[in-house]
Formats: sequence, structure tokens, C-alpha cells
Amino acid sequence: MTRISFPKDFVWGTATASYQIEGAYDEDGRGLSIWDTFARTPGKVVNGDTGDVACDSYHRYEEDIALLKQLGVSSYRFSIAWPRIIPQGTGEVNEKGLDYYRRVIDGLIAAGIEPAVTLYHWDLPQALQDKGGWDNRETIDAFLAYAEVVFKAFGDKVKSWITFNETWCVSFLSNFIGVHAPGHTDLQLATNVAHHCLVAHGRTVQLYRSLNLPGQIGTTHNLSWSEPYTTRPEDVEAARRSRAWGNEWFLEPTLKGSYPSFMVDWFRGKGIEVPILEGDMETIGQPIDFIGVNFYTGGCTRYKKDSGLFDSEDVQVGFDQTFIGWNVYPEALYKVLSWLHEEYGDIPIYITENGACTDDHVAEDGGVHDAQRVDYYRKHFIQCQRLIDSGVPLKGYYAWSLLDNFEWAEGYAKRFGIVHTDYETLERTPKDSYYFIQKVISEGGFDV
Repeated sequence: MTRISFPKDFVWGTATASYQIEGAYDEDGRGLSIWDTFARTPGKVVNGDTGDVACDSYHRYEEDIALLKQLGVSSYRFSIAWPRIIPQGTGEVNEKGLDYYRRVIDGLIAAGIEPAVTLYHWDLPQALQDKGGWDNRETIDAFLAYAEVVFKAFGDKVKSWITFNETWCVSFLSNFIGVHAPGHTDLQLATNVAHHCLVAHGRTVQLYRSLNLPGQIGTTHNLSWSEPYTTRPEDVEAARRSRAWGNEWFLEPTLKGSYPSFMVDWFRGKGIEVPILEGDMETIGQPIDFIGVNFYTGGCTRYKKDSGLFDSEDVQVGFDQTFIGWNVYPEALYKVLSWLHEEYGDIPIYITENGACTDDHVAEDGGVHDAQRVDYYRKHFIQCQRLIDSGVPLKGYYAWSLLDNFEWAEGYAKRFGIVHTDYETLERTPKDSYYFIQKVISEGGFDV
């Protein structure tokens, strides 16, 4: 039997996002976001679901904080909805929005839980999208004004800040692949959006430093790992391109102040240019205190001419899959974080999301027996411990997600929570995975 143990100061947490859990979409002065618009567009979200009510955490946050306290986490990662703070994206500040997050933050601190706040988790004010959204550099200035309001309101209480969640999703998934809001399918547009979000990140870090606040600031990128199907050079290069689109394209500017040249050349070959202005790369590469990594999956890739953006295709080699169809590949977490450490040095790493979508229900005994999710967490925790023992500065882990919630384009059809949400009654029921994580935290590890 092997004991998997974690350092005493390892940060255990769980995470959510504003639009996915809050509901109350038209209460207390909140403006509309691009997700309010997208979810109301026929055919964009499964079953026509919206986040109008979601988990109703706007009214039930005290219940959710109680669940967090019972779980035993030391930190809770959540996002602030820009449309609650500045409903039109620019201009008047909504004090009722600030009051809501003040209650949440104070409640967490009273429960002995450190708030970790994400400034942007995809709910861009619709009024800004109407002016071009992240394709318009004026949105960068608007974001800075919003961030300053939030920093000044909560910077004395919140010690951990994340500028953006998953810039790849904000840009390419949402503006090239088009399955997330605002739903465009334009590669140049997506490239522009990615760059402008990175510039906004860098400027936000500069702003935070200028305010001399007593905390740390970083950003979160979603990383995955593509293994070449064979050792053939064309497969190796195809896997490298596939990885780099989500990994180096964002990590390289953030941590080194430059884009990967081989990817710039590849995009240029497709007529795509990054809209870099003087000073942009220095701004993007501002030193940060940590890097957040959202990790879910990986796989095998091989060369296939004229297939997709990178002349590559994914190859199924027998991985188990979660209910959403993503490969379960725990070793890929070890590989991608080991690579990150080797490539970018000793920057502290937090796994800011990791979890599994499973098809689970409340059983006759009143429990939710999500054995597949428990197994997923167990296997990924083992990889976390391997990383720590290997000298990778992994400082914490946030399970995704605290609650079953509005799963973006999947609506309510897919569940990632460690707490079951009944969308009719909004009753919360902790699942077996909740109790598994609770035990790991309380015992500092587990046996395998």
C-alpha cells in the first residue's frame, strides 16, 4: 500500500464561475452579458437553457459557504460578474453589485476560507460586445476601469487574484470554433481577441502593482497534452502544433513576453497576423506571482494533411472517457506541468480547475454515488503528489466544481459538481466525491 501525502501548507479549494451559478440575471441593477444574449439565441445551448436562475447562488451563497466550510477547503475560487459591477461595461458603478460580493467575501473570511477572485470568467457586458467586444482595444481600457473598482473595493481582503480564466476559450473557442459566446467563426478575429485579452491581463497586473495591495496576482490558462501517435516526425510536429495552440500560444507571451515563432509562422501561412502594437509584448510579459492551470484531458494526435487548423487529427487509443466525451488521461497532468516547470522555471503553479463530468443522480438512499468522479480525482491527486515529489512548485488544487451548474453550451445536461443541484428545487446534495475530497483534506492524503 502506498501513502499519497500532501504538504501541510498545500492549498485545497474548489471553484465556480459567476454566470454558471449566480442566477438573478436581472436583479439589483445587473446588466446583460454576452452569455445572456448567446443563451437566448436558438440552437446555441442544449435545450435552450439559460443562466437566468442557474444555482441561485445570488440568494443562496450562505448555504454554499456552509458547504465549503464542511468540505474543509482553505480557499474558494469564484468570479466577479463585470455586468453586476458596471452594468454597461463603462460608466456608472452599481453599488448593489459590489455589496453582493462584499457579503460573499466577508462570509468566506468568517468561515476561515480565503477568497480567490477571478476578474473575468467570460461574462463580458453585452453593451461592450455591441461595440466590437474584445476585438476593440477600447475594451481593454474598460476592463482596467472595472478592475480598478474591484481592486479598491476588495483588495484589502482578497489576497489572491486571477485576471482571466482560459483566454483560449475566450478567443478561439468563442470566436473561431464558435461554440461559446459570442459565437463567431473568424480565425483572425479570434487571434485579435486573444492578443487583446493578453494585453488587458498585463495592464491589469501593472494596475494591481501600482495600488500596492497586499496580495498576489496571476492568470489561468487551460492546458492539455497531445502525445504524438507515433515517433514519425510528421506526427511529432502535428502533436507539437496541437499542444502549442492551447499551451505555448498563451504561456509564452505571459511568462516570456513573446509568441512562439513556429506558431506565428504557421498562422502567417494561413494569412493570420497578430495585431501587436508597440509595447504590447512587454506589457503582456509583466512578472506575475503564480500561474493557474485548468486541466481536464489529453490524448494522442497524428498528422493528417488538410485536417483542421494544424494538419492533425486526434486518435482514440482506448482511453476511458467522461460523460462529456473527454479522455481520462491523468498522466497528461504530470506531463504538462512537468513541461511547464522545465520550460518556464520555478513560478508557483495552482491547479485552478480539475474535475470530471459524469452522469449521476440522487439514489434511493438519498446519496449521489459518483464513483467515476471519485476515481478521476483519486488518479489526478496521485499525479499532483508525483509532481510535488519531482520538485514542481505545485502549491494548490481547486476541484471543478463545487456545484452542478450551467455548463455553458451544454446547459444543464452535463454535471461537474461535487455537490448535486436539483434544478427544480435548487436543493444541494453532497456527492460521494465531496466526501472523498473532504477526507483527503482532513487526513492530508490517502492510501492507494
